[in-house]
Amino acid sequence: MHDLVPLVLRGLQLLFAIILLGMTGYLVSNTTGRYYGYHFSSPSQVAFMLFNAVWTLFPALPYLALGPRFLPSSFNNKVIHLTLDALTAIFWFAGFIALAAWYGDHDYCLGRACGVIVATCVFGAFEWLLFTATTVLNGIDFNRSRNSTSAVKTAPETSTV
Repeated sequence: MHDLVPLVLRGLQLLFAIILLGMTGYLVSNTTGRYYGYHFSSPSQVAFMLFNAVWTLFPALPYLALGPRFLPSSFNNKVIHLTLDALTAIFWFAGFIALAAWYGDHDYCLGRACGVIVATCVFGAFEWLLFTATTVLNGIDFNRSRNSTSAVKTAPETSTV
């Protein structure tokens, strides 16, 4: 049961990252183009959410989910796991907050993309919660392993005469 929870959380992170990649790709394509000769590009908040999805799918999740099982122990440092989880959680937090703030500042809507923006914010918030949960689990595991190695120290042998 203890090993099942992180695996389920990683699976949900993967699923949400794929969904968010599709939604942010749609938003980028819908908010980029030409209008009466003026070129406009996607807002940086949308581009950052696209970066978050790509970051999660390619460097972060493969290392976090597959690294402990398939990489040698020299590449499996618990500090790196904890740092990568925390960094990804910070990315998702900054991304969904920035997108929500950008969307809330506008009185107009971009057509059908309005619902996708709201859904992207909601899925981004769930992705942040999932990465926060795995960061906490990795932190607890790191703390336990650090305490167990320091508690195992044995007393020096004494000799009797």
